Amino acid sequence: MTNFAAHLNVWVILGFIGQFLFGSRFFVQWVASEKRGESIIPEIFWYLSMAGSTILLTYAIYRRDPVFIMGQCSGLFIYIRNIMLICKKKKVLTATPSNKFSLQKTVAE
Repeated sequence: MTNFAAHLNVWVILGFIGQFLFGSRFFVQWVASEKRGESIIPEIFWYLSMAGSTILLTYAIYRRDPVFIMGQCSGLFIYIRNIMLICKKKKVLTATPSNKFSLQKTVAE
């Protein structure tokens, strides 16, 4: 236990926070799937992935671990891209009702 306490510093705590965020995404995904009765990936999964991965990448850079750095960088691009796709879909869905109303109004006239 003394050895663990000797290695505990801000960077290790940051690493644990990143790991907690990254790991919690699986719990969130499991709960959301159980509620729906089917396997789904909720939006928060991608935000937890991105936050956890960013913190773990920061920690990996501090540790100068090229394998860890590469692993977090590659995943980070996927998480960001999924968030971009979600935002794009939200914009389309937000714009659709007004366009649909306009189209219905034009057809009715």
